[in-house]
Amino acid sequence: MLLLFLAAASFIASAAAHATFQDLWINGVDYSQACVRLPASNSPVTSVSTTDLACNAGASSSPNKCPVNPGDVVTVEMHQQPGRRSCANEAIGGNHYGPITVYMAKVSDATTAVGSSSAWFKVSEMGLPSDNPDYWATEVMNDNCGHYTFTVPSGIAPGDYLLRAEVIALHVASSVGGAQFYMSCFQLTVGGSGSTNPPTVSIPGAYGASDPGILINIYQQLDAYTIPGPAPYGTTSPAVAATAWPTTATWNTALQPSTTATTLPPAGATGIGKA
Repeated sequence: MLLLFLAAASFIASAAAHATFQDLWINGVDYSQACVRLPASNSPVTSVSTTDLACNAGASSSPNKCPVNPGDVVTVEMHQQPGRRSCANEAIGGNHYGPITVYMAKVSDATTAVGSSSAWFKVSEMGLPSDNPDYWATEVMNDNCGHYTFTVPSGIAPGDYLLRAEVIALHVASSVGGAQFYMSCFQLTVGGSGSTNPPTVSIPGAYGASDPGILINIYQQLDAYTIPGPAPYGTTSPAVAATAWPTTATWNTALQPSTTATTLPPAGATGIGKA
């Protein structure tokens, strides 16, 4: 009976630590949930071959497209429960350690595009930024109230895009099928006059169940980590530092909104998110 109780308690704690990418910032302006395809739940995808791996299960299209330009600074925001933006709780808890990746896919119409039929290129990633001690991208994100920031690559062609933000939680990844994938897609329209269309991969298709960054025991000293998927376009992954990673937030958590919005912010809104 005690063993059954402990197993149930472990399951409940793990479920409570599930999370969702749900909000978006562009150049420090809070676009909240205006252009996100919110998943049906905060539960993970665990198969690398399911079409749910692209934009999650039961994710509904948004009527909006968020406007960005090459070179813009974009932030995705994750929390454990939909609609909750408080910094009081970890964005993703329960020792859900692992990398963060961000992909984009050029599509004809972001409101109707099918993620699993799209061609994706990676634009940002962070895996194990420090090995003294081992410190994961998800821990850096937790330090920053669930925010992960990247730059839209310069020179990419204008048009509609899907943006895919992902955490791969590796706390039970020592057996095949143990890795947990948490992702959401956002709908964008990219401006500018670029002409570059980076090399792409398919999702599903980019990951294998036995890839070294997916099938892994993280409860050992790791001095390197292979982030799944292709190399990011136009940037590089942070090198593994031999010094302790600073835990001080670079995001201005004092200005973190407490509410969500599903409409686009007014034209000329000013950025307040960064420290």
